[in-house]
Amino acid sequence: MTDSQKPLHIHILGICGTFMGGLALIARELGYTVSGSDQNVYPPMSTQLEEQGIRLMNGYKAENLDCKPDLVVVGNAMSRGNPEVEAVLNLGLPYISGPQWLAEHVLQHKWVLAVAGTHGKTTTSSMLAWVLEHNGFKPGFLIGGIPLNFGISARLGESDFFVIEADEYDCAFFDKRSKFVHYRPRTAILNNLEYDHADIFENLDAIKKQFHHLVRTIPSQGLIISPACERHVMEVLDMGCWTPLVKTAIDGEGGCMDVGGRATQGAVADDWQAHLLKADGSRFSVSFAGEEQGTVDWSLTGRHSVYNALSAIAAARHIGIAPAGAIAALQQFQSVKRRMEVIVKSAGVTVYDDFAHHPTAIKTTLDGLRKQVGSEKILAIVEPRSNTMRLGVHTQSLAESLAQADQAIVYQPDNLGWDLSQLLRYAGNIEICNDLESIISTIKAQAGGVCHVLLMSNGSFGGIYKRLRDEL
Repeated sequence: MTDSQKPLHIHILGICGTFMGGLALIARELGYTVSGSDQNVYPPMSTQLEEQGIRLMNGYKAENLDCKPDLVVVGNAMSRGNPEVEAVLNLGLPYISGPQWLAEHVLQHKWVLAVAGTHGKTTTSSMLAWVLEHNGFKPGFLIGGIPLNFGISARLGESDFFVIEADEYDCAFFDKRSKFVHYRPRTAILNNLEYDHADIFENLDAIKKQFHHLVRTIPSQGLIISPACERHVMEVLDMGCWTPLVKTAIDGEGGCMDVGGRATQGAVADDWQAHLLKADGSRFSVSFAGEEQGTVDWSLTGRHSVYNALSAIAAARHIGIAPAGAIAALQQFQSVKRRMEVIVKSAGVTVYDDFAHHPTAIKTTLDGLRKQVGSEKILAIVEPRSNTMRLGVHTQSLAESLAQADQAIVYQPDNLGWDLSQLLRYAGNIEICNDLESIISTIKAQAGGVCHVLLMSNGSFGGIYKRLRDEL
């Protein structure tokens, strides 16, 4: 094989992140030689990548580039001063951000269905990809989690349709725009909008500006889908919108409450509606323009899950899938790894692993669980690990989000950076703990009684998951 016949070699910095790892899998499907480096190379992502013939390097070092890649894809966790970044620049190697590479090499000729918002992106993207798959569309997708119906986070697909989780985080040290501005969707779900990512956004208005950049890229023959009660999304659309909009609502609500308890904008009667047949959201009917479309009976709970489902049904209809077909698919939806995933069930204790890491997500997750289990005991355990949480931005709303738990433990590691005892001013059911052993002992003490233990973190939580599986 001559040099001109060799497959192009791309090297990915930050390859074990969910987005970059998914991008690596897609690049491999396209026939590229792929290698990558990361600070933490460990399963399951490392296993998934190595099985596809992708070479992984542990740690960021200039010598990782001795393989002389044709292009370096730089993850958004990389910053100036990183030895491998500095080597890329000093060697004059071509480089690009992950979102731009995806846009140019995968999305350019696809019908992109993008799911954006502060919460629910991963689950809604997973629902939508499964609805398309169940109805024979064989979509490509890149999702920030592992949909249990697929067992993988990304694939190229076999059709013109591509489902993507559209993140508002920035692209790279040289491109501070939100990732989603590269995706140019034809169908866009805007789930919600709240202040988050305090490490890169000064305030909510800065996030709204990025969302409006996304709105500006959606064609006039496209579609935007959003809950009618999402005031901040509607404020973004009021800045200018050139695309048809359909809204979703539950039980014909004329308005709902944001996390601060403030009333928000009401629903539009002739758009998508759900009527809860069970209070926990595990069974609901769906109507469009006042006409009944069917009933969803599934394992998920919570009003947020119902909203996610309505958005997925509406997006699927936009590409030609009848609501009945979408509803049938949702009946078989298995959720996403680390979204209310039961990891232990022993001696009356059920332990759930959930990715919730923002007060609104914590509140809605607890609300769904409370409606499901009634008066049974709920023990909520939170690791405030996200960049926003670590800055202490959501102190009061975090405390208030735990109200539906009988007992809440918030983990304070040594490197957190703010004093969690401030939470105690706003709630009486919270205990601060800086010792994983004490948390595990508290959970084990529940054995013999009925208790639902909800672990909420967007990280590894010090390895507590494996410990609990072993010890319970």
